[in-house]
Amino acid sequence: MSLAYPRRQRQLENLVQKFGLPAQAAIKWQLLDLALTHSTVSESANYEQLEFVGDAVVRLVAALVLWENYPDCPVGDFAAIRSVLVSDRVLARIAKEYGLELYLLVTGSAVADKFGQESRLADAFEAVLGALYLSTSNLELIRPWLDPLFKELAAEIRLDPAKFNYKAALQEWTQGHFKVLPEYRVVEINQPHYNQDRFVAEVWLYDKKLGEGKGRSMKTAEQAAAKVAFLSLNSQEKP
Repeated sequence: MSLAYPRRQRQLENLVQKFGLPAQAAIKWQLLDLALTHSTVSESANYEQLEFVGDAVVRLVAALVLWENYPDCPVGDFAAIRSVLVSDRVLARIAKEYGLELYLLVTGSAVADKFGQESRLADAFEAVLGALYLSTSNLELIRPWLDPLFKELAAEIRLDPAKFNYKAALQEWTQGHFKVLPEYRVVEINQPHYNQDRFVAEVWLYDKKLGEGKGRSMKTAEQAAAKVAFLSLNSQEKP
């Protein structure tokens, strides 16, 4: 069923065509409209629940793409690559490629909030995937256009391990195995004006230190420690 607002209907049809889907596809337009409505527009009728569904959908699609294209890839690499594919920065990047910000209904202070744009776009993109999935209860409206993007991005990530988000991958590993988050302990070892690593980070799981790393910021030090830990755990799991 089409929307009661012809102009909005045309907008959404234009977006769907950008995905390479026909306007007559079995899309529940009310859901797609909701997926592109921010909470500043309506506290009750917004994309938050669809985002929750879309979060599971995008992780499933990423897992299927990796499974089908890299059958010999270790499961640890799967986790690391997927953590990048479903990260806010990558999802927001894909959303921008489709001009999703042109279709997202936002009001109030959020309009001028440039710092929050990445997370808004990522959330809205997940909500769109949730709406498309719920339209058919399968992935037929998603995989034809999202699979090629994920295949290309996965190939880039595999060629450049520095793109791995090791903190996210390690968190996924510890939650999957122990249902807990790793703990980071960071100390400053150099003053800001020195041209060298300023922080050292240790990552712990319960009473065991998994890794240690240095960086010019707390985040880079934590990422370095997470990389050491994740690669060590991954090698231990290999036969």
